[in-house]
Amino acid sequence: MGLTVVRGLRTAGSQRVGASRVTRVSSTRSRRPGPSVRTRVVEFRDGARLDHEDRVATEEPLEIRVVAPGLPAQRVAVTMRTPGHDFELAAGWLVHEGVTTPDSIRGVRYCTDADLGELEEFNVVTVDLATPPSSLPAARLVNSACGVCGTDAVQDVLAAAPPPPQVTLALATLLSLPDRLREHQPGFGRTGGLHAAGLFEVDGSAVVVREDVGRHNAVDKVVGSRTLARSPVPPVLVLSGRIGFELVQKAVVSGVSAIVAVGAPTSLALSLAQDAGVVLAGFTRSRRCVVYAGADRVV
Repeated sequence: MGLTVVRGLRTAGSQRVGASRVTRVSSTRSRRPGPSVRTRVVEFRDGARLDHEDRVATEEPLEIRVVAPGLPAQRVAVTMRTPGHDFELAAGWLVHEGVTTPDSIRGVRYCTDADLGELEEFNVVTVDLATPPSSLPAARLVNSACGVCGTDAVQDVLAAAPPPPQVTLALATLLSLPDRLREHQPGFGRTGGLHAAGLFEVDGSAVVVREDVGRHNAVDKVVGSRTLARSPVPPVLVLSGRIGFELVQKAVVSGVSAIVAVGAPTSLALSLAQDAGVVLAGFTRSRRCVVYAGADRVV
C-alpha cells in the first residue's frame, strides 16, 4: 500500500514550506514556519559597529504521534527540528527508534485537533500504522498538553529559572574568548572530533572547560563541575559550535548571563535568550562577532 500524505505534501519527499516569520523572533509568525527567519543584529568588525538584518535557522519542536487499528492516538516524542520534510522526519524517527517498521507506516498527516492553536498546528504530526507499535519509548513521552510550539518551550524555561544577573562584556574580551577556549581543548587538538564548553569570568579568565563528542554533554559537564564543587556558575558560557535551544535552556537554568559561540544560534535559541535577558553572540572570531541579543551590554 502506498503512503498517504496530506496538508501540503505532494509526495513523501516534496513538502512545501511557506513564508518565514519576520521581526522579533519570539513574536507571531505566518501559519507555516519556514527554514529561516529574519532578525536584527549588531555586528562588530575590526572595531566598527554595523546594525543590519540577518537570518537564523528556524528551530521548532515537532510532536510525533502514532495511531494504530484499535488504539487511540498516542504521543510518542518531541524532537527539535528545522521545519520542512516533517513527515519524512517522523517516519524515519519511528523506524530508527524501533517503534515500527517501514511496511507498517500507512500515512502521515498534520494533526487537526480543534483545540490546537495556530502556532501548534504544523508542529504536530500523526503517523498512521497498519499494526500496533513494537515499542513506545516511555522516557520520551510528552506531557498531556494538546500541542507544542516554540512559545510554549520558551515560557516553560522562563517559568523554571530566575532572571540571570545583568553583566556587561568588553568587546575585546568577548572577541578573545573562542581562542581562550581553544587553549583548553587538548582532545580536539589530538582528534579534531570533540566539542567544548567553557565557563568564564567577565574578565575572560577561564574557570572550567570540558570536551565531549556531544555539545550538550560538554555543557552538562562544566555546569556539573560547579555543582559538585558547590561553587557558583560563572556568568559567561563559551561554546565551540552552533547555539541550539537546548544549550540556551541549560545556560538560563544555570544562571549564565552571556553565551559566546563560534557558530550561529537558531531561532528558538534566540527567542529564549531575548526573553531571558541573556547576551548572545555568534560567529565570534578575533576581529568579528555578531551579537544577536543584548548588544547594549557589549561595551
